[in-house]
Amino acid sequence: MKSTPSATILIVDDSTENLYVLSELMHPHYKVLAATSGEVALRIANGKPTPDLILLDVMMPTMDGYEVLTKLRESPATRDIPVVFLTALAEAGDEERGLVAGAADYITKPIKPVVVMARVRTQLLAKQARDWMMDQNAVLEVEISRRMAENDLTQQVSIRALAHLAEMRDPETGHHLMRTQGYVRELAHALCQHPRFSAILSEHYIDLLSRSAPLHDIGKVGIPDAILLKPGKLDATEWAIMQTHSRLGSEAIEQAERDIDMPLPFLSTAKEIAHWHHEKWDGSGYPDGLAGDAIPVSARLMALSDVFDALITSRIYKPAMSYSEAREVIAAGRGRHFDPDMVDAFLDNFDRFVAIADDSIDDNVSA
Repeated sequence: MKSTPSATILIVDDSTENLYVLSELMHPHYKVLAATSGEVALRIANGKPTPDLILLDVMMPTMDGYEVLTKLRESPATRDIPVVFLTALAEAGDEERGLVAGAADYITKPIKPVVVMARVRTQLLAKQARDWMMDQNAVLEVEISRRMAENDLTQQVSIRALAHLAEMRDPETGHHLMRTQGYVRELAHALCQHPRFSAILSEHYIDLLSRSAPLHDIGKVGIPDAILLKPGKLDATEWAIMQTHSRLGSEAIEQAERDIDMPLPFLSTAKEIAHWHHEKWDGSGYPDGLAGDAIPVSARLMALSDVFDALITSRIYKPAMSYSEAREVIAAGRGRHFDPDMVDAFLDNFDRFVAIADDSIDDNVSA
């Protein structure tokens, strides 16, 4: 890297003689700005063009070099400008004070032109290198952000594609995935300040829940059509087979985790939801008969969301309930099917759940 002739040097000294000598020394190589006081120097430094380097006298009236440097470092516009102190003070403590204050270098008077030019060139090259690195870092950050956004979109699309495999087996489900995802997110936000849930329901975890929710019924791809699409009531044997979809779903997700050989939090959450979203608060659910807080929070949120959407959606074997009827069913399941506090949050925010349903309404969703 070469020093650029367009570099701007600000020289600050209350002695006009010193200003003249330094200006004459710098002019053939750099653009020179001059100030005879700290106050003027600060105005120039905050203006345009921004100096690439400041040669700053320490001993000045009203505002000395240390105070000027402090104010330069306080301003975002000037804090990165390298400052070289010029002073007649030759004590080791003076030099140390200047460097501790943030000066890039320290030149004692009387100045030696060769030394000054060498120090100036060194500082300008260092600044040029820093600026280049900052530019490269900025470009890198933009590229990283772009790739992260691309990866995030790819992940979401992949989840949707997998979830739709299950949904395509049962065309009557319509926008079930979108609605239940919205219900889970809304219910989690409604509970995030609750003493029982505040420790787990962070914004990050709610995002994981939202991503994971569409995979809750992925296991249905393993259920025979004769059972999954049966228009009438399932017999005991058929129902036992239908219940295996929760285990099939969690096993499929677990296999995906093993295939990529690295943990992904949203997959772990998806596995919980798929496996246990049919458990009930009183222990009468499936597949493991878990009860109360033994059921993961993610699965409890999905359980309520899934049932609400099933109630307001018509099937070949049942009509859709109205929103008010579904509300009563959920309320009746408080402390039996569902976590009591989750039911309370659902009832307190019922209009929001209705709005989510209306936003992605199907012909088979009752208004």
